[in-house]
Amino acid sequence: MSSALVLAGGGVAGIAWELGVLRGIADADPALAERVIAADLVVGTSAGSSVAAQITSGVPLDELYAAQLRPETAEIEVDVDTEKLFAEYGAVLGGVSDPQEARRRLGALALAAKTVEPAVRLGAIDARLPVKEWPGRDVRLPAVDAETGEVAIFTRRSGVSLRDAVAASCAVPGIWPPVAIGDRRYVDGGVRSMTNADLAAGAERVFVIQPVLEGTPQPWGSLDDEIAALAPARVHVVSADQASVDAFGTNALSPATRAPSAEAGRAVGRAHADAVAALWG
Repeated sequence: MSSALVLAGGGVAGIAWELGVLRGIADADPALAERVIAADLVVGTSAGSSVAAQITSGVPLDELYAAQLRPETAEIEVDVDTEKLFAEYGAVLGGVSDPQEARRRLGALALAAKTVEPAVRLGAIDARLPVKEWPGRDVRLPAVDAETGEVAIFTRRSGVSLRDAVAASCAVPGIWPPVAIGDRRYVDGGVRSMTNADLAAGAERVFVIQPVLEGTPQPWGSLDDEIAALAPARVHVVSADQASVDAFGTNALSPATRAPSAEAGRAVGRAHADAVAALWG
């Protein structure tokens, strides 16, 4: 039976939280966590692209989780209020109904924004990757062409370095610089959808990890629609609880969120272990 693991966007806090969820599953059933991480397909968007690269690297989950608890980090501190950022996106998108046009407008915002130097940002992304090469597995990392709004799905066959693919998928418009790949520049895959679960179509069982409260509407895209597109797959979604959201705070991009988010995710993972076991078999 084919399996897929879908890792959603959610900033630096989301990276720590998703690793925590997997670590919590391992607390309850180490063999189950190993089977989940060994899924036939891993889809990672934005924060999820970093987690996808880490868990498919061969580095033990314990080490990946422990790194989130250490205060030392190469992550860049950026002062952003998530609610205000999405309000800015809303103003840019006013009245737009075409998804590609919406993505193009967000790309234009990203291209015009003043951010850290691209090399500085790439250095932070590089530090997230314990192994710099693509794994020999089906890993799919979505990003969006900043000029056209077209969606790109980077894989090990795309001819793109793992670092650049992860950086592109994580390039939050208005916060981080678009990532140059060839003669194109790319922004966050979350501009298409924060989950992109439909990229797992064809899998018979799909496990989605998303660092938001259950039922939270996405700013663009729809997890409900994506799950419908996965039919007849069996799907289980793990969402954040209120303690997790409190750990994320108002700036999910701050490195200070890492340890509390990882610990909150671990508790959520333990709580969902039985349901994941029922899905995974």
